[in-house]
Amino acid sequence: MSFSPQSKVWIYQSDREFSDQEVQQLQKQLDEFTEQWKAHGHQLQAKAEIRYNYFIIFIVDETAAGATGCSIDASVRVIKGLEEQYSVDLFNRFNMAYKVDDKVNVVNKEDFETLISIKNITPESTVFNNMVQTLDEYENKWEVPFKDSWHQKVFADLL
Repeated sequence: MSFSPQSKVWIYQSDREFSDQEVQQLQKQLDEFTEQWKAHGHQLQAKAEIRYNYFIIFIVDETAAGATGCSIDASVRVIKGLEEQYSVDLFNRFNMAYKVDDKVNVVNKEDFETLISIKNITPESTVFNNMVQTLDEYENKWEVPFKDSWHQKVFADLL
């Protein structure tokens, strides 16, 4: 199944790493949801994937049918259910994710600030822009150097 570069993307970041077993269970649950995900009775061309055992990503190709408020609410209910089931926080936007040697780390905003000030996170460090909204942005602007991210603007005074 191919998706338009303009497909809508939603990224949910966990506050802890999922185990490989949890990822298998999660993927099965997400596949079951996306296979029956509808908007006003129309099947959405959608998929969900888990990246780095931290990120749940929904992709909806709106060329066939667009996601509506009700269908988006349904996906949020699924994510809230997964939060409870797996005892994770998937909605905390103050958790920051960055990558060191292909290993993803998630820390709270204060710890992230400390890591910048002690130079453990540098302008070249890879950070995740979970604000991307399209498949094209996800593929090209999700994992970016700190210096090219929104993080750089927010935390500029620490560099």
